[in-house]
Amino acid sequence: MKTEMPQHLPVWDDGEWTPLPSLSGEVSADACVIGLGGSGLTLIEELLHRHERVIGLDAHDVGAGAAGRNGGFLLAGTYDFYHDAIRRHGHARAHAIYGATLIEMGRIAQAAPGTVRFVGSKRVAASPQEVEDCRLQYDALTADGWPCEWYEGADGTGLLLPTDGAFDPLTRCRLLAQRARADGATLYGHSPILEIRGTCVHTPHGRVHAGRVFVAVDGRLEHLLPELDGRVRTARLQMLATAATRELQVPSPMYYRDGYEYWQQLPDGRIALGGFRDKGGDGEWTHDGSPSAVVQQHLERFLREHLGVQAPITHRWAASAGYTETGLPVIAQVREHVWALGGYCGTGNVIGALAARGVAAAALDGDPSGVRLLLGPDWSPAVAAGAPFTR
Repeated sequence: MKTEMPQHLPVWDDGEWTPLPSLSGEVSADACVIGLGGSGLTLIEELLHRHERVIGLDAHDVGAGAAGRNGGFLLAGTYDFYHDAIRRHGHARAHAIYGATLIEMGRIAQAAPGTVRFVGSKRVAASPQEVEDCRLQYDALTADGWPCEWYEGADGTGLLLPTDGAFDPLTRCRLLAQRARADGATLYGHSPILEIRGTCVHTPHGRVHAGRVFVAVDGRLEHLLPELDGRVRTARLQMLATAATRELQVPSPMYYRDGYEYWQQLPDGRIALGGFRDKGGDGEWTHDGSPSAVVQQHLERFLREHLGVQAPITHRWAASAGYTETGLPVIAQVREHVWALGGYCGTGNVIGALAARGVAAAALDGDPSGVRLLLGPDWSPAVAAGAPFTR
C-alpha cells in the first residue's frame, strides 16, 4: 500500500488553520468542555448563551477527532435505518428523533455558512436482501410522511433521501470555534487530559478549575471516563480521497452495503471514500487512529473496481468513533458535576449536536427533555444510556 500523505491528514484539511495554544498554568471557569469537535463546540455555544464562562480543551486541536475526519454526511435519523429504529426504540421516539435531526441539519447549515450542500443522499443496495430492506425503509418513511424516493440508476437500486446533505465537517468545526472565541470562550489545544479530579481538570502543563465538567468526545470516551467502560467501545473508521476526477459524477452522498461503505464527490471533483470497518476484524476495535493496510487495501480495491476511479489517491486517514449496543449515544452525569456525551455510532455530525443541546438544558436548566428525546422517558442523569457492550 502506498501512502501519499504520511501525516494522515483528512481531505478536509486545507492547512490554513492556526493551531490553538496549549494550556499552561491555572485557570478557572464556570464550565470546562473537553473535546473540541462538533458536539463539544455546540455545547460551548449553548453554555455561552446561558452566560457561562467557558474553557474548552482538546488533546490535539479543533476537529482533530472524528468530528473533522468523517465522511461529511448529514443524515436524518439515528444509526439505525428508520424502520429498524421504530422496531428498536418505538415508533414515537424514532419519529421524534427523525424530525429533530432534520431541524438540527438546518441549524448546522446556518451556523457554518457555505459548508453544507443539501443535495440528498442515496442508499444503494449491495444484494437482493438489501433491496428488500430498502423497501421496508421506504414504506416506513413514506407512511410517516418523510420525504423518500425509490431509486433505480446505473449505480444500483435503493433509496434517495432528498432532505439529507453533504458538508465539510472540519471547516464547520473551525467556524464554530472561531465564533466561540469571539463570543468569549477560551480554547486550548494540545492539552491532553491526565485526570479529572472532582471538577478540576489536569493537563500536562496546567489545570482548569470549573464548576462543571463536560466530556464531549466520541472515540476514547471510555478511556477518559472508565465508568463508561463496557457501555461504549471505540472503533477505527478509515477513509481515502483522490485527486479531482471526471471519471464519474456523484451528485449526492452515497452509502452501500447497509452503510458499511460510503462516499461523496467534493465540489472540486475529488472522491472521498470510507468503509470496510468490518473487514478489518477485531483489530478495528482500537484506540489507534492510524490507517491500517488491510482496510486501506479494501478501500482502494473498491475505488478502482467498483467505482471505476483510477485517479491518484492523495489522502488516507482514520478516526476514532464510539459505538454503543443500542445505537444511541451515551449521555450521563458520571460523577458529581461531571457529564459525559459521546458514543454516536458514526452519526455524531447531527446526533452529537442534539446531545450537546440536551446536556446543556439538563445540566443548567434542569430540563431533561432534550436528552429524553434521544434516550427515552426513563432516562435520568446518573444512568448511562444503553446496555453493556457485549459484541
